[in-house]
Amino acid sequence: MSLELSAMTKRFLDVIGALVLLLLVAPLLMLAVLAVRLSGPGPALFRQVRVGRDGRAFDMLKLRSMHVGAEERLSSLLASDPIVAAEFARFGCLKRDPRVAGVVGRCLRRWSIDELPQLWNVLRGDMSMVGPRPLPPVVVAMLDADHQRVRATVRPGLTGPYQVYGRSDLDLSGMRELDLAYVARGGTARDLALLARTPWAVVSGEGAH
Repeated sequence: MSLELSAMTKRFLDVIGALVLLLLVAPLLMLAVLAVRLSGPGPALFRQVRVGRDGRAFDMLKLRSMHVGAEERLSSLLASDPIVAAEFARFGCLKRDPRVAGVVGRCLRRWSIDELPQLWNVLRGDMSMVGPRPLPPVVVAMLDADHQRVRATVRPGLTGPYQVYGRSDLDLSGMRELDLAYVARGGTARDLALLARTPWAVVSGEGAH
């Protein structure tokens, strides 16, 4: 299959998959939005800047699972706590993130419900159904040049090797291996296999924090 045809096939599957999933999860999304609004002050949806294909930044949609002002609190934590800073430098995230907002926030993250609004990003073309984990600029800056270059050749994914094979239990070096292998050996069959494994990864909650 030519690269152009492969890209067209992937985009077609992205659009169809995102539309079908949006219809299926619409009731769950509405319940989740209501739960977030009832759990405390702040919007149910928010935007985070992530780095996409060709290194371009885009606004990624999420259900709010953290307290309002989480980004500012992270900066404060990294500056004041060397243990937290070391964990973030190794994993690009915090396993027991103190910014998570109570039971509702933990449930949204445990079963990846907070990620469902990203189906809109897939429809827009910012993301793909399958690809590397979408990263914020601060984490991308922590990656080596080769890793950044390879990631920039594809769209980040709603699911992908990182989400299926460990999530937050993987450090950045483990994510690097998965990203480079995915881009080198990617294709429709690989994407379908990762999509097939995603429900179990979500239900089992392995690596979800």
